[in-house]
Amino acid sequence: MRKLNVLVVGQTPPPFGGQSLMIQKLLEGHYDLTHLYHVRMAFSANMGEVGSFKFRKIIESLKVIINITKSFLQYRPDILLYHPSGPNFLPILRDISVLISTRWLFPKTIFVFRAGGLGEFYQNAPFLLKSAMKLAYFNPDAAIHLSELSPPDGKTVQARRMFIVPNGHKDVYPNYADRYPKCNPPVILFVGAIYPSKGVFDLLEACKILKSKGIEFQVRIMGEGSQQVIESIDRFLSQNGLKNSVRLIGVKIDQEKWKEFAMADIFCFPTYFEAENLPNVVLEAMMFELPVVATEWRAIPSMVRDGENGFLVPIKAPVLLAERLQRLLEDAELRRSMGKKGRELFLKDFTEEKFYERMQNVFLSVGEGLINQE
Repeated sequence: MRKLNVLVVGQTPPPFGGQSLMIQKLLEGHYDLTHLYHVRMAFSANMGEVGSFKFRKIIESLKVIINITKSFLQYRPDILLYHPSGPNFLPILRDISVLISTRWLFPKTIFVFRAGGLGEFYQNAPFLLKSAMKLAYFNPDAAIHLSELSPPDGKTVQARRMFIVPNGHKDVYPNYADRYPKCNPPVILFVGAIYPSKGVFDLLEACKILKSKGIEFQVRIMGEGSQQVIESIDRFLSQNGLKNSVRLIGVKIDQEKWKEFAMADIFCFPTYFEAENLPNVVLEAMMFELPVVATEWRAIPSMVRDGENGFLVPIKAPVLLAERLQRLLEDAELRRSMGKKGRELFLKDFTEEKFYERMQNVFLSVGEGLINQE
């Protein structure tokens, strides 16, 4: 049996968002029966540019179209693996231009819906935009969702087949366990792009409530945000006497990132981000035996089981968020037991090995007819 050739189109870091990191992980895998080739998108140099208009992004779209065409002529891929954008107008226009120009070249197309919400955007789009979206997105050979709870974007675009492939991660926790002492007071860690819709201001409101009750804690916010959002956070901290309790630590990668997870006691992720799906950072927290306090949003409940490995709260509910954080801050044994349960779930369903196995099974299933023709 010959190997399938798959052309992966998508952005790898930087910036260090969940989708770009998972595309990089996909490309780093070793597959017995599949060759992966890559055309890199480079539309955003940092998280502040995601979804915004820059003239150079038009030039980048043309470069992507040219590079896809060149890769097709050079490698003759059997499958185009494309990662559609989230529910934002400008990235969708980019997808439309790229897909209409190149998708027809490939025998098979698979869409990976890492960013969720395309279907909701389509339902509310005007007629002309809907027509263009149909030409670009509809009737792929397969759609990959990250969870049964992901938005049904594959159904919207009428994919011929559906697959569930959760994110997976290399288990680095054994390299860091017990190497870094826990702090007193306990540390609450937030990791992600620092957008308001990632829930960072809900976390700050919860911190304000906790402080008013005399509860001691530390919060460390890891990630990148626009200058405007960072300035708003700084003002909030100053106005509410939280400067000594909350720190913005910027982007951390590799060992420095894992050190932060190892030193933390609780992971908090109160997101309602419009393109959220199965956040990679939640899996990383579970890997590090951290109890998770997160929102009942998109596919998060497929990772966080309320009352078992953490707590789930409604979106935009800082009072409830503060209550759940208080329970964990005041009960070290509860933190320990929930963290251990989270790691058990990680090892069962979300390892790197399982991710690669599932992806190769999708490739072989979709490409089976192509191989049998030869």
